[in-house]
Amino acid sequence: MNTLLGQLKSRRIELGLKQHDMLLRIGISRQQYQQLESRGNPRLDTLELVAKGLKSRVMLIPEERLGTVHAVLEGSHVDDTGADRIRQSPSANESNDRHVLSDDPWRNVLGED
Repeated sequence: MNTLLGQLKSRRIELGLKQHDMLLRIGISRQQYQQLESRGNPRLDTLELVAKGLKSRVMLIPEERLGTVHAVLEGSHVDDTGADRIRQSPSANESNDRHVLSDDPWRNVLGED
């Protein structure tokens, strides 16, 4: 489920919530929430409200940084250049100039120094 609406549904299910629970969390009725999940196209403020109710955030990620963000979320490794080359596990022979994401997982994700 790569669509945003699919992600919302997956997150809701992951949290063990029913569509009806969104009424208590953000004030959207089951019918309204069901319509949002099935047909979509919510207003931005509604989407941000739903994300907050699902203990999530809406954000824009530059495509060139998407691999890095996925690596951070999956606990993989990227190199110090910030390049989106994901390494599953570092070998013992690799130099110390490699950056382990657990040390600073968001370093260079959005291109800042």
